[in-house]
Amino acid sequence: MKIGIIGAGNIGGNLTRRLTALGHQVSVANSRGPETLAELAAETGATPVAASEAANGAELVVVTIPLKNLPDLPKDLLEGAAEGFVLLDTNNYYPQQRDGRIAAIEDEGLTESRWVERQLGHPVVKAFNGTYAQDILDAPRPAGDPERIALPVAGDDPAAKQVVRELIDALGFDTVDAGGIDDSWRQQPDTPVYGLRAGVEAVTKALAEASPERSAGFRG
Repeated sequence: MKIGIIGAGNIGGNLTRRLTALGHQVSVANSRGPETLAELAAETGATPVAASEAANGAELVVVTIPLKNLPDLPKDLLEGAAEGFVLLDTNNYYPQQRDGRIAAIEDEGLTESRWVERQLGHPVVKAFNGTYAQDILDAPRPAGDPERIALPVAGDDPAAKQVVRELIDALGFDTVDAGGIDDSWRQQPDTPVYGLRAGVEAVTKALAEASPERSAGFRG
């Protein structure tokens, strides 16, 4: 699969490492320019590109940057993506810690990922937002392993969600269907499933126990 990754921080960098190791053709971009990604490119074989080029021809585009920076991405970011491409959102809203107050999330009650869709103009699948980056490298297990970690995956398009779930399976993790994007508050920061290292049963239970009320520490 041809994959474009926008954001080369902890999650983006480790997804680049694993996805290239699985044989995918990966282009990776960050905010500082492709010349700053030479070390990651040499390590992985990924192609460093400008953010405006990361989606070109991509069947899967991963956006993994601070939420506050999404409006600064090129407006035609996704125009060159392959027909029927899937957009994967790994992002979280940290109003006090990083992002500042986003009115549409606070006042309109949008989930983080619904707001991301508005910024990018394309439906998203939400996954990896509560995953420890190092686990992407260290925690993969074969299917059926009792210690295999499960990740929640939310999205409105069943086919797009299935693409992401199959990719996560290939990376060595189980998945749990977390519903649509309007349900994705169940995996936002400070919910029971956020950062949970557990299997399908425990992740399913944690999603069910989530409260739609955003805790004080994660309100703007």
